[in-house]
Amino acid sequence: MSRILTGIQSTGTPHLGNLLGAIIPAIKMANSSENESYLFIADMHSVTQIKDPKQLRFNTYSTAASWLAFGLNYNKTIFYRQSDVPQVTELAWYLNCYFPYQRLTLAHSFKDKSNSLEDINAGLFTYPMLMAADILLYDANIVPVGKDQLQHLEITRSVGNKFNHQNGETFIIPESKVDEGTMLITGTDGAKMSKSKKNVIDIFLEEKLLKKQILSIKTDSLPLEASKDWKNCNLFKLYELLCDEKQAETMKNNYTKGGYGYGHAKKDLLNLILTKYKTEREKYNYYMSNLDKIDSILKTGALQASKTADKVLNRVRIKVGFN
Repeated sequence: MSRILTGIQSTGTPHLGNLLGAIIPAIKMANSSENESYLFIADMHSVTQIKDPKQLRFNTYSTAASWLAFGLNYNKTIFYRQSDVPQVTELAWYLNCYFPYQRLTLAHSFKDKSNSLEDINAGLFTYPMLMAADILLYDANIVPVGKDQLQHLEITRSVGNKFNHQNGETFIIPESKVDEGTMLITGTDGAKMSKSKKNVIDIFLEEKLLKKQILSIKTDSLPLEASKDWKNCNLFKLYELLCDEKQAETMKNNYTKGGYGYGHAKKDLLNLILTKYKTEREKYNYYMSNLDKIDSILKTGALQASKTADKVLNRVRIKVGFN
């Protein structure tokens, strides 16, 4: 049985791109009887960006509610909040002491922002070491990552191997699992969907706000009666991700024959989301109205995660010379 670990930053409510590209595939993997899964909400990582405690708490609850709404089996998966297992910060310190400063300056999380050092906090600089601790603390052997996170996983492997080489076998060195079929989900402006770009579709929004997001999807200015190119239309690409084959063919025909405006297409996309994700939207609202239920689930998961964390950390403390 493989032990799989996945972390999700709580920087906001997961958008459609997060759901299709990461959350739904990860839930399928976690719910498989062949895997033992640790899934955590990386609220400590989020502090590098978010300094408003109310916003951070809301983001954490909203992220948890999203996973639960899409069917994460919390009775099978160890589902927890990162900050509820503070052992990770102790391990992060040890790893910091075993990893070269110069290597950290090459990490994407730092390098991409290094032109404006005044905007970089120390937490962002040492982010890869906290991420390495997240993984090594639980003896995970498989870590699903996007291609943009591969470097951080390699840093994890490097510091784990360095510690093992100097102190003897201590950490399990994880392998990455990159889903080559991961979809690139375009946002409302045609670029990759991203919270920072504010081009997202949040399927959990109340209907009026969701409609506003969908109406903001950029299209060309062809008139109602004109034939339209569905192949290069961002609006159609979003619709096609969610619809069935028959629905896709219907919209293609509507685009081609004319007399079907982008307003019609946006209305059809809105109705599709409301129909397709009716149950998930209801579950999300249930959990967001019952935060004590989320707290209970996450605390149970944290207690389970702590048992593993204590075992691994004890091994490390012995090797370092503290026990």
